[in-house]
Amino acid sequence: MFQVIGRIFRTPDLRRKIAFTVAIIAIFRLGSFIPAPFVDYRNVQQCLAGSGGTQGLYELVNLFSGGALLQLSIFALGIMPYITAAIITQLLRVVIPHFETLHKEGQQGQAKLTQYTRYMTIGLALLQSTTLITVARSGALFGANSGVASCNQLLANDSWYAIMLMVITMTAGTGFIMWMGEMITERGVGNGMSLLIFVSIAATFPGSLWAIGQSEGFEIFVGVLVVGLIIMALVVFVEQSQRRVPVQYAKRMVGRRTFGGSNTYIPIKVNMAGVVPVIFASSLLYLPALLTQFNQPGAAGEQPPEWVVWIQNNFTSGDNPLYMLVYFLLIVGFTFFYVAITFNPEEVADNMKKYGGFIPGIRAGRPTAEYLDYVLTRITFPGSLYLGLVALIPLIALATVNANQNFPFGGASILIIVGVGLDTVKQIDSQLQQRHYEGLLK
Repeated sequence: MFQVIGRIFRTPDLRRKIAFTVAIIAIFRLGSFIPAPFVDYRNVQQCLAGSGGTQGLYELVNLFSGGALLQLSIFALGIMPYITAAIITQLLRVVIPHFETLHKEGQQGQAKLTQYTRYMTIGLALLQSTTLITVARSGALFGANSGVASCNQLLANDSWYAIMLMVITMTAGTGFIMWMGEMITERGVGNGMSLLIFVSIAATFPGSLWAIGQSEGFEIFVGVLVVGLIIMALVVFVEQSQRRVPVQYAKRMVGRRTFGGSNTYIPIKVNMAGVVPVIFASSLLYLPALLTQFNQPGAAGEQPPEWVVWIQNNFTSGDNPLYMLVYFLLIVGFTFFYVAITFNPEEVADNMKKYGGFIPGIRAGRPTAEYLDYVLTRITFPGSLYLGLVALIPLIALATVNANQNFPFGGASILIIVGVGLDTVKQIDSQLQQRHYEGLLK
């Protein structure tokens, strides 16, 4: 292993790419601790020390920002607006024919879709930064039960020009993060946006584990580490699992040249949806809690409506069995929905037929599409169960070892850590093979 690491740093081009990536990551983490203008840094730190974080609407954003959200820093929104914009752009391909046409146009169409995603990212950043500052101004950012009086005074100045400057700063921070991610993709190693998310989530691991060790003791801490390593190994195994559908291409004579006659396969992964269904389900489950905030009684001593009480008892805490069940079912449903959008069996079958490809034993055209749909459904079902069980791990940890819902070994965090880690290692391995004919593993 040390020889492999030495071979990486002895390669000038690869060494420069890794150094550039590390420098961008350092700037990204530094910006997560620089407070936005007119933010009372001392009160924010007191609230962070006196509360266990935030739950509900901003929990996922805080996880993807590496804790920068609760710091009210210049990078408070993190990469979340870009993720949301990319998902929306992908879903709009089903609704807007122009987007689907651009997707099929190749590199030029993809560049146009990327430009739309950038514009949408800035718009979402404006909306989210305004909402975040409004919540911080009202004192509800750390929850109603934070127990710290200074949480109602997070802003040193709440006049209109101060709020406008904070919105512009946070929006510009999101645009700068987006630029840094694209620079890593172009000049560094790995996918830039994914690496920034990886770093944000990995930055929360030590704090979450240390909190478990302090509250539950050394034995529980060691047990959590062991269970975490087992979970990580299982996630790596499932993420690498795929069904390879064999495809043969018939020989074709074009002039004096022979094309085709090769054998290949279509890789259908067990988890084709990635982490998107978990994000969808988490966002949807925040809506009931958000509705209850707008239906609180105005007068003191007045009781809220019964449906508000029922939602507060069942859908605001992750350790509730009903919450876990609905969360699991939503993830299963969104997995099938997202896979159906991203993988079109009819389109794949038409492309195979166009270039003379066929699955052995299956006729080209509609029978091929039906066979691919059959295989995809059978593969997606265990994949959806796997996603649901992994997403429930932080909620189970919340109920058993008193961890917060950002428990590192489960949910969106472990899926992103494993996925991005595997992809980055593969890219480094391929670049090593190009230069030394040996990869990371001999």
